[in-house]
Amino acid sequence: MNASDDLLADDPLGAGGALAQHIDGFVARPAQQAMAAAVAAALAARGELLVEAGTGTGKTYAYLVPALRSEGRVIISTGTKALQDQLFKRDLPRVARALGLTPHAALLKGRANYLCLHRLQLALGDGRGGAQETHQLALVRQWSAATRSGDRAELAAVPEDAPIWPRVTSTTENCLGGTCPQFEECWLVKARRAAQEAQIVVVNHHLLLADLALKQDGFGEILPGAAAFVMDEAHQLPELAGQFFTETLSHRQLSDLAQDSLAECSGVSGALAALSPVVDALQQALRETRLALESLPERGALDALEDPPALARALESLALALREFSAALETQAPRAKGLAAVYERTQRAGELLARLRALESLGDSVRWYERHARGYALHATPLDVAKPLQALRARMPAAWVYTSATLTVAGRFEHLIQRLGLTAPRTLLLQSPFDYARQALCYLPPRLPEPQARDYTECVLQALLPVLAASRGRAFLLFTSHRALKLAAEWLPARMPWPLFVQGSAPRHELLEQFRASGHGVLLGAASFWEGVDVAGEALSVVAMDKLPFEAPGDPVLEARLRALREAGENPFASWQVPNAVIAFKQGAGRLIRSIDDRGVLVLCDPRLSARGYGKLFMASLPDMPRSQRIEDVQAFFAAAPVTATVP
Repeated sequence: MNASDDLLADDPLGAGGALAQHIDGFVARPAQQAMAAAVAAALAARGELLVEAGTGTGKTYAYLVPALRSEGRVIISTGTKALQDQLFKRDLPRVARALGLTPHAALLKGRANYLCLHRLQLALGDGRGGAQETHQLALVRQWSAATRSGDRAELAAVPEDAPIWPRVTSTTENCLGGTCPQFEECWLVKARRAAQEAQIVVVNHHLLLADLALKQDGFGEILPGAAAFVMDEAHQLPELAGQFFTETLSHRQLSDLAQDSLAECSGVSGALAALSPVVDALQQALRETRLALESLPERGALDALEDPPALARALESLALALREFSAALETQAPRAKGLAAVYERTQRAGELLARLRALESLGDSVRWYERHARGYALHATPLDVAKPLQALRARMPAAWVYTSATLTVAGRFEHLIQRLGLTAPRTLLLQSPFDYARQALCYLPPRLPEPQARDYTECVLQALLPVLAASRGRAFLLFTSHRALKLAAEWLPARMPWPLFVQGSAPRHELLEQFRASGHGVLLGAASFWEGVDVAGEALSVVAMDKLPFEAPGDPVLEARLRALREAGENPFASWQVPNAVIAFKQGAGRLIRSIDDRGVLVLCDPRLSARGYGKLFMASLPDMPRSQRIEDVQAFFAAAPVTATVP
């Protein structure tokens, strides 16, 4: 018996195994057992494994069983903090109990999730903020005396996006580290120490990638000792890696520098008088840069800073103000640890601004800006993350397991293998155990115009009305643009009796709960709603997509990547745009069938699926289900299973 056999010695995922005996409703699935065996082999050999496991496979249990039975430390990374909490608080304890194990496990989030006691003291003393922020600060102060983890998710009374949180949590720039007077009581330090001692550490991709990118946002002390990394929702990794290998300098970072320098002047005689003039000059330079960006698109390239000249002049003034601010800070830095830390941050910010303004190319990166209501940011983003990811894996000889329901394009892993920089990983493609031939129907509405037609969205909505009538609502309509989403939200209410739920009208979790409870609702979503929406049962019986989810043209990073591929002799549409769109398309389609009892219709409105050669790749990436262009077949599908919910 080899090491991987030991991890699954008594077939705990089998019909008579430990999970079936101890977890209510557990059903043995051959695909799940096959995945567990492959993960066990990868962990034993410290190999690389890619597993696409269709919806319903039970991939979480399939990697938890061998991870819990392995001897080395295993880092499990999920796509979101919500999934991270679910894995740590529900799935991991459930499987461990079934196996009769009591593993030392730890949950670790990024530093912005933990209360910073030093920053809290600064916030309590600086007197900033209006009435609502003052009230929220009082709630944070009260909670700080009772919390046992410092995880801000405990304090539901303060919204996740409340402006008080950046003031009472730390960043890598403003953290004082070992010199902090609150270091021994620091919640982040305690969480990291717990992770250092744990056998299983549950993180999320944002934390893991920030740490791998050497931004020290997580737990760099324990990474070298990990025997395995299991990456769930791995289809997200290439894009997230691009974000975390991006260097960014934002309006907020520089404004925080200015405010933090004033806050740290408390108790340092003469420091406030010395710094106030340069702080004012820096804030003025930040405002001038924002004004210079007003007339430009929301996102654009920075590779030619002479054009427009107003932006080049504003950035030059900003660099000068930052240098003068740094020089003034240098004279005060020896007088207080907090001021010394702000000075070091200012030095790094000045060096980054110089690189972003440099006339020469940054090689394999693209420099770009983005502006928004509250400010702006300047970025340098790598065009290809494969090489840095290869270098990171080379530093840590561990097992690397990547899994998701959407890793392949028409059954092939090559696109993701290339983007992750893998060389010769083992691959495993496991189909969903759901009976799509019986549970689902794919409907392609006929006679729709080309997607670029001015009235395209209205034509799509007209084609969807008879589908909604047949399903009695119970639909999730996915759009590739917020403009189309807005048009649908305005157009539909007068033409259907079903309650309408629109992305952005309420927090995501509240919106989904309202949609589920309605029984016959119609949910409209775009962008992030293409994945992560999990509504099992009759409440969601139609998923419709208005267009194929190609990345929006005009994005400076995308344009630079496509240009680089063309210069390398590749066809960027075939090698980049289509594969990325196929994976997003599969994510959207995956919202339909979420359990063995679900039934539903997948409505694909884009005529390019039939009229273009690449449409075959999209269709070949879907589960095998009946297809039709006849609305009568949709009506017959729903007539075959009457709706039990009350019609509004």
